Amino acid sequence: MIMTKKILHVIVLLPLMFTACATQNGNSMKSLETVNIVDLNRYVGQWYEIARYHHKFQKDCVGSKATYTLRDDGKIAVVNECYDKTFSGKLRTAKGKAWVVDKNTNARLKVSFFWPFAGDYWIIDLGENYEYAVIGHPTRKYLWILSRTPVMAEEVFQAILNRLEKQGYNSADLIITVQKKGDQHS
Repeated sequence: MIMTKKILHVIVLLPLMFTACATQNGNSMKSLETVNIVDLNRYVGQWYEIARYHHKFQKDCVGSKATYTLRDDGKIAVVNECYDKTFSGKLRTAKGKAWVVDKNTNARLKVSFFWPFAGDYWIIDLGENYEYAVIGHPTRKYLWILSRTPVMAEEVFQAILNRLEKQGYNSADLIITVQKKGDQHS
């Protein structure tokens, strides 16, 4: 009888454990939605990081930005840069490549900085004029808010945060990136 009770407890608790693991920020972990379509010719270029989730590989970064360039083979060259701790700190650069995995939308890509490792790069929000982009990951472990300029209007930022909450992201976990306010091309 004791063994039967233990088995019964496991049977009852196991689904609860899986449900708890599939829940983040109080929201059921539904599939992460991407934008409907991305024109890669408009998407490439320079992006300034406005905010992000914490990642070891960006520890102590300021002035973070990314530059995307279409390659002849259809892939995208990626150059990520940031300064170490201050704008007078060492410039850190990471070069990689990205490729589209969802050719119907161009919104789901893979990016690799160290072959053979690649990560999901999903465009989950995009300005009508490609003035901002939000990059997520299906697990919601990664998040970046990017802008064509180092400063984003507060009302645009707040609207993005509202949409991110609906996607299951916790905006309280965001780190605001320090950017040079008057610098449009450093």
